[in-house]
Amino acid sequence: MPSGTKRIPRIPPGAPGHPRAEADPAPHRGPRPERKGREASPHRTAAEGPPKRASARLIYEDEAILAFDKPVGLPVIAPEGSRARCLLDIASEVVARKNPKGRAAVVHRIDRDTSGVVIFAVDGRVKRLLMEAWDELVTRRLYVALVEGSMEAGSGILDSWLKENRAGGVYRAEPGERGAKRAVTRWRVLAAGSRLSLLELELETGRKHQIRVQLADAGHAVAGDERYGSPKVPPRGLGRLCLHAAIIELELPGRGIVRIESPPPPEFAAALSPTWQQAWSSEPTSRRRPSGTNTRGRRR
Repeated sequence: MPSGTKRIPRIPPGAPGHPRAEADPAPHRGPRPERKGREASPHRTAAEGPPKRASARLIYEDEAILAFDKPVGLPVIAPEGSRARCLLDIASEVVARKNPKGRAAVVHRIDRDTSGVVIFAVDGRVKRLLMEAWDELVTRRLYVALVEGSMEAGSGILDSWLKENRAGGVYRAEPGERGAKRAVTRWRVLAAGSRLSLLELELETGRKHQIRVQLADAGHAVAGDERYGSPKVPPRGLGRLCLHAAIIELELPGRGIVRIESPPPPEFAAALSPTWQQAWSSEPTSRRRPSGTNTRGRRR
């Protein structure tokens, strides 16, 4: 090295200060991780356009309550952390037409994937009155379900004890077990096909997932109920949980008994036709259960 020349220290490639550190970063080794950008966000971007506006048909309204015919897939209340439109939002918009500062109040719920009648109170005061005596005021709760298999009789009673686990699943428990509650459902066959049956189910108690768990435990899961053990997923035209809240009769002070009704989806009865049954039987089976629990709640 010539005398008087300043020695430049050698910097290993990739180390801070290397001339190529900014211009040419070290190559990534192995598969690149999936980018977590706007695609992973539950909210739409402006380029995607506005979300599809959820709707539900208002089927009853008076000074105390509102009732809607809820479609499949619309939650009664948005899940925690979600800004998705829910049935409560729709009900509150109806209330706001008469009272701009008002908001509807939830008095009962049905599952997101169940369709049919849902009732709201028009304000908090009415909600308290209803909730204090809900079981006494509701004189009838009727569901219609398309279930798998042929029932052993024309009618019967499902009487069992149900318990909810920490994951939110429900399973059959022993009578009197701590935390378990008795569940009673009366049922009768409306129509039957070679592989499916159409049932009318009347609740005597109102436990979480009562109908779904009891029918699955009896070996006749609601068609399309992947969570509680339906062995077949309905094919074209019936990609849903085949459970519908058809009738609620409610005794309102000063009004007598109010009957609110939503006709069962016509595809339930259509699914009993020989043509549909043949198509259904040709579909591949799918024995999917919820990850973590079976109908009796044991961890898998």
